[in-house]
Amino acid sequence: MVFLNGAFVRADEAKVSVLDRGFIFGDGVYEVVPVYSKVAFRLDEHLERLERSLAAVGIRNPYTREQWRGFIAGVVERQAFEDQAVYFQVTRGVAPREHAFPKGEVAPTVFMMSTPLVNPPAEQVERGAQAVSARDNRWLRCDIKSISLIGNVLLRQLSADAGAAETILFRDGKLTEASASNVFIVKGGVIQAPPKSSLILPGITYDVVVELARAAGMPLELREVAETEVRAADEIWVSSSSKEVLAIVELDGRRVGDGKPGPAFRRMYRLYQDFKHKVMRAGRRQSVAA
Repeated sequence: MVFLNGAFVRADEAKVSVLDRGFIFGDGVYEVVPVYSKVAFRLDEHLERLERSLAAVGIRNPYTREQWRGFIAGVVERQAFEDQAVYFQVTRGVAPREHAFPKGEVAPTVFMMSTPLVNPPAEQVERGAQAVSARDNRWLRCDIKSISLIGNVLLRQLSADAGAAETILFRDGKLTEASASNVFIVKGGVIQAPPKSSLILPGITYDVVVELARAAGMPLELREVAETEVRAADEIWVSSSSKEVLAIVELDGRRVGDGKPGPAFRRMYRLYQDFKHKVMRAGRRQSVAA
């Protein structure tokens, strides 16, 4: 079952006009919310980011925050699997093909679906993953979670072709992010990452890692990180809703640190799992109380 414009329907029965601007132009924004044991993780933060993306591209938010929560819960409840990735997108709607925004009132198109959430297997978490690097040649508004993702798709394919987990991106000699993740490095025990800007997506998991590091007293610097610093790092991590936090132990065929997930990663991974389970327990208590 999926959600389309206010109704829950079978996926094979859902229909969108070929004149939808999401189909024609990629004119829309999206979110992906991880769900553990049918409890949505950081839902308010995802909805806040959705609101920012909609405002940035001038698309009317069709629902209130409470309506979004209800529709997302409806999608989650209709799936048999416990851990889910809820994807939803809002496009500018159906209109004659013209680059400029359509005149008059056009109803946004809202689509939502849920698939099983696939986190890195325990073996990969323990062993670490490989990555390749590339020049970040995407547009300059990566802070908008746009459905126009061909740049990210092409960059992710580079790592897929190499049998690697991610493509780490550099622009003008500086680290930005990865094709579908944020990036952290560790040098001399200090966690470092680029600050939020128009060149990176403000990741919800990025925020959790920053919060956990600060709460645990782990040294942290949010600043520009040079490509040379990444290549000389003791540890490299990627973070996203599906990857959570994952150590990169090989970049472009060269070992990172000693070639194993480092001590800072192992501590952060434990902190993240503890935090996630705390959120799940709180969510289940709220469900029972309701």
